[in-house]
Formats: sequence, structure tokens, C-alpha cells
Amino acid sequence: MSDNERLEQQFRFILEADKEKSILRQTLLSNGKEHENDADHAWHMALMCLLLSEYANEPIDVLRTISMILIHDVVEIDAGDTYAYDAQGCATQRERELKAADRLYSLLPPDQGEKLRTLWDEFEEGRTPEARFARTLDNVQPAMLNNATGGAMWRRNGVRLSQILSRNKNTAEGSAALWQYSFEHFIQPHVREGNIRDDAE
Repeated sequence: MSDNERLEQQFRFILEADKEKSILRQTLLSNGKEHENDADHAWHMALMCLLLSEYANEPIDVLRTISMILIHDVVEIDAGDTYAYDAQGCATQRERELKAADRLYSLLPPDQGEKLRTLWDEFEEGRTPEARFARTLDNVQPAMLNNATGGAMWRRNGVRLSQILSRNKNTAEGSAALWQYSFEHFIQPHVREGNIRDDAE
């Protein structure tokens, strides 16, 4: 492969990744008006990783973790965003995202495509300290924004505390400190205020 061919493949992937800016998530931005997109989400988590890596349960390679964060939702260009509490969408999420990963990472030169696909698989499997911390941030970031917007999307979607706890059953594996902070400061106040439905009621 010539240098020019390699560059063409790299730019083809980079341009394709621009579509991530059009994939809207259920989470609102902190202004409470606009929906966050996948690119917003990835950037915000990368910043969080840079600033909060000291709270990881285990030492992590920050650059590897940020790399994982930046590429983990690229598959949603094809697969679409699956809302965390959409049972029907979650049932087909894995199949859709695997198919998308096959197509999207194959746009790159083989060595880079394999590297990014390996990072994506690592995130999905959650077996390394880096993957566990990235997955923690993936759950804490939307909780932070839900809190900043008065629990609007939790309230709008009738989200129950049991759903949030199930979704976050592994969040502490990456950072016990961040999960505790998230639960106490972002989640519990909205249970008390009724924005999150308490299953005991």
C-alpha cells in the first residue's frame, strides 16, 4: 500500500466518523434544551478521564483509556444510539454494533483497523483496568448531566431506581469513588425529589 492510499483510507474513516456528531442521545446537555450527540459524549468523557484518572481503582494507561473512549461509540453511526432503559433496543444492540464495528473499522488501513477494533472489543468486554474505568465514566457522565438538568430525562422516561442500579451494577469496578459520588450527588437527590421513581413506593 502506498502512502497516498494509506492516507486516503485514514481520511475516509475520519470523514465517516464525522457522522457521530449527528447521532443524538437521550441525555440533554447541561443547558437542558439540546440533546447531547455521540461526539459531545466522547469528548466529555475523554476530558473526564484526563481529570479524574486518579480515582481509578487500579493504575491505568490514560492515553489507552482516552483512545478507547474516543472510538467506542463510532459504531453508533450504523447501529444508532440505544437508550440505556429501552429493553427492546437493548435486546438487539450487541448484534447491531458488532455488524457496525466490522464495517467501520475495516475502512482503515488493516493495522489501524485492527488496533481500533481491539480497543472497541476491550471496552465491550470490560476486563482490563482501562476498560473498567472507561465504562465507569460512560455511566457517570450521563448521570451528571441528568442531575444538571433537574432529572428531566429520568422523569420524562419514568426511570426507576432499580433500572439505574441494574445499569450501574459494574460501575464501581472501574472507580468505587466515582460511583459513590455519582450515587450520592447525582442519583439519590432525584429519588428524594421524585424525578427517579422509587420502586419501594
